[in-house]
Amino acid sequence: MFASNFCVKASDTKHVRGRGKLTKFAQSKTIESGNTMENHFCSVCGTLMYRISSGWPELLITRIGTVDDYDLHETVLKPRNEIYAKNRVCWLGGVDGAKEHKDGGPYASDKKASAL
Repeated sequence: MFASNFCVKASDTKHVRGRGKLTKFAQSKTIESGNTMENHFCSVCGTLMYRISSGWPELLITRIGTVDDYDLHETVLKPRNEIYAKNRVCWLGGVDGAKEHKDGGPYASDKKASAL
């Protein structure tokens, strides 16, 4: 299983509408780092909007599909890092121009200061 996400500082994020409709669910059982991952999803349709790791509480791990601006996808949201590449399915190639990391890469718990 894989997902396309991008990380953004929570302080740089503005909820324009719908924040009151977000529901939270947190768990650490399936998280490789052992951190607690808090999922924020729409209570109306069930869409996962973003996640927050207890190891990186200042970052929102946002689902790329929640952004409906094609120009942003082609520019600032273009992937720069591919993490957990060890789990990539064999039929999917890597991301052109992105740094490949077999593990959490710049977001591994021991590299916290350098990722921001």
